Amino acid sequence: MTDHQRFPLQWPGNWPRTLPQHRKPATFRRTQDGPSSLVKPNEPKRRKAQVILSVFAAVQRLDYQMGEIGARSIVLSTNVEPTLSGNPRGNAADPDDVGAAVYFKLNGADRVLACDKWTRVADNIAALAAHIDALRRIERYGIGDMNQAFRGYTALQPATCEWWLVLGVPRDAPMTRIEAAFTKLAKEHHPDRGGSANQMARITEARELARAERKIA
Repeated sequence: MTDHQRFPLQWPGNWPRTLPQHRKPATFRRTQDGPSSLVKPNEPKRRKAQVILSVFAAVQRLDYQMGEIGARSIVLSTNVEPTLSGNPRGNAADPDDVGAAVYFKLNGADRVLACDKWTRVADNIAALAAHIDALRRIERYGIGDMNQAFRGYTALQPATCEWWLVLGVPRDAPMTRIEAAFTKLAKEHHPDRGGSANQMARITEARELARAERKIA
């Protein structure tokens, strides 16, 4: 369901950050079924084990919730480098910045949710999924609707103006990758293709800053 992963993390502008020392361990878990052959006849069923949540399992939860609200153009952004298939690298260690942000369209409007309260990337992704599930209950109770629930989550630009965040590449990326990222984003956001002049100017400025840093004319 998630269209692709965006690496490194692009944190939405004006969304508050949690200081590392204030992050907490979360209680998100998944149930793991044990081998049925270990249960003998007439033996009481064993309690299913609760195991730590992986990034992959957390993304599955988020994908499910996104599907339930009819979200489109979903982009999950974290500092977990994706594999060539676009899925998060399952055996990767948690980065220093464990935040997660998901950008998406809901009924034609750009929306974003972000979380960095917890000490693991997987738990922050799971928190995003749990938050959407909680918002879905608004419609179940008949007091509000999904558009009202998400009205305060308008997608904003990344909080910083660092060129590598704008282009969605690591700061030490080779210039060929930087230029390729610029070309891709320019095609997506050019005013002639339905993009905005402001976004196109921002992308161009990011490319020029990268060139200046590398002393490329």
